[in-house]
Formats: sequence, C-alpha cells, structure tokens
Amino acid sequence: MSPGIGLQLAVVMAGGALGAAGRFLVGQWLMRHAEGGFPWGTLAVNLLGSLAAGFLLGALDERSPQVLWWRLFLMVGVLGGFTTYSALMVEVLLLARAPKPPLLAAYLGATLVGGLLLVWLGFRAGLLLRG
Repeated sequence: MSPGIGLQLAVVMAGGALGAAGRFLVGQWLMRHAEGGFPWGTLAVNLLGSLAAGFLLGALDERSPQVLWWRLFLMVGVLGGFTTYSALMVEVLLLARAPKPPLLAAYLGATLVGGLLLVWLGFRAGLLLRG
C-alpha cells in the first residue's frame, strides 16, 4: 500500500469512527425520548446524512487538494459511518442532474425493492440458522 493510500485510509477511518459514534448517540437519545416503535434513530441519521451530503457536495465542489482531503474525511468517513443512505441520495442527485430519468428510476427501484427483498431473505436465513 502506498503512503498516499495509507494516509487516505487513516483519514477515512478517523471520520468513520466519528460518524459511527454519532449514529450510536443519536439512536440512543431517540430511543429514550421517542415513543411508538417507529425507527426514529435510523430515519433521523439517514435524513440528516442526506442533508449533510448534499450540503458538502455543494460546498466542497472545487478540486483543490485541501478540499479532496475534507471530502474524504467528511463524506466518505463521517457520513459513511453515520449513514450509507447519504451515499444513495448523492448518487440519486447526480443521476437526476445528468438527466437520466430511466437510469434514476432503475437505480431507485433496484435499491428499494432489492433492499427489501434482501433484508427479508437475510432475515429468513437468520431464522433458519437459529433453528
């Protein structure tokens, strides 16, 4: 691994640790303060992550070396640890700006339907494993 890749990986990992801690803290706080069994913590981090990703995508649009390091730390690291939903939303925004409506619809459909199918299949497999 080259030194450049190693440093980039360290930056992403540091951001990821902060993002994961943030997700944990938001989830814990909302579990204690929200009622009704709705997954408020997940919804909150996914929506906050989407807002932050859009903001950072707009704010860090220049290609200077300093900006690229901030993008690695904040977008790949922090938001990657906080939520992967933000990455989906960035990709959807980029497809929408292209504009590529059929590709956008296919990507969203595959993500949502495929995700629901796979989470169900994984759940069933987990139940089978338990016996």
